[in-house]
Amino acid sequence: MPLNYNDIKEVTIKGRYVTHKDVDPFLNNVAKDFTIQTEGLSVEELAIKSIVLGKGELKILMWSQMHGNESTTTKAVLDLLNYLKSDSDLASSILKDCTLKIVPILNPDGAMAYTRVNANGVDLNRDAQERTQPESVVLRRIYEEFKPNYCFNLHDQRTIFNVGNTPRPATVSFLAPAHDPERSISKTRGISMQLIVAMNEELQKFIPGQVGRYDDGFNSNCVGDTFQMLNIPTILFESGHFPGDYDREVTRKYIFTAMLKAIEVISKGTIDQYNRDSYFDIPDNNKLFFDVLIKNIHILEPKHGQGSSAAIQFVETLVNGKIEFIGKLEEIGELQGKFGHKTYNCLYAKDLKELQNNTDLADLLRNTGIFFQKI
Repeated sequence: MPLNYNDIKEVTIKGRYVTHKDVDPFLNNVAKDFTIQTEGLSVEELAIKSIVLGKGELKILMWSQMHGNESTTTKAVLDLLNYLKSDSDLASSILKDCTLKIVPILNPDGAMAYTRVNANGVDLNRDAQERTQPESVVLRRIYEEFKPNYCFNLHDQRTIFNVGNTPRPATVSFLAPAHDPERSISKTRGISMQLIVAMNEELQKFIPGQVGRYDDGFNSNCVGDTFQMLNIPTILFESGHFPGDYDREVTRKYIFTAMLKAIEVISKGTIDQYNRDSYFDIPDNNKLFFDVLIKNIHILEPKHGQGSSAAIQFVETLVNGKIEFIGKLEEIGELQGKFGHKTYNCLYAKDLKELQNNTDLADLLRNTGIFFQKI
């Protein structure tokens, strides 16, 4: 990294529940350095704000929390702003060559309620064409007025995603969105791919084997696909799971790292140093993870069959202003080829005892008819 990440990390904002109440004090503080403005209002009339910084001809538009419960990239954006306030040579060069416009929370109502959708129950990332929602109208107006050369579409993805067929989580995933049903490669989509190759090369230094490629099925109602259709290189960022990091405080660092690398490449005009075809060397995302995998549960209750496993997925639940991860029994079966972020094997007394001592898991399993035998 260009400097010690801890020097620029915005420590006042952490965890998964990030709203305008958290971000506004930060924006008020940086208003002396950057231009902050209200772009419009949400369904519930909360302000949708933007930050503009830099004076260069290369214009980059990025937006986060289009889905209100996807906050990791918002935290990374604030870290990026702290970095660009620093006196480093790279920060100065970026602000000279580029103009950045950032919407840290596009869906403030969804952020408050910790939901994917907005207050009308609409997924804004399926509203790019009709633009039925005020937030969709705001984003499109920003796009048309700012006239970006590049777009960064910033999201989170679930803990179910792994890289290829490996037991490695997809900590960061990227996509160069398609611009047609055939998923052909236009000039601008090719540029998106080259930037992703640059970011992947950088991230492999820190999280080797933990970068995936998101599904590129075409959907014109998605904002990324729409902007790619308008011949603007657009990149989808997906923040995923790092082992043990359910608050995604580690993942935010790698999203920051990726964003900074892409902006550096744009600023320096070195995109053509990266081979577009290397984009296809990045493994596809796959959905082979559960949050908890309990193997050989036939030791607990014979009726589930020899060698069966129980899979538990956490449901992110807003409770008194904090996110709690509440277990839900997702599947029972052989579950061959599946992985767990935490795995217990009931053939081993140590794992069985640890399960018994985990009150939340033990109660969940008992309530669904799985009972522990005494060791």
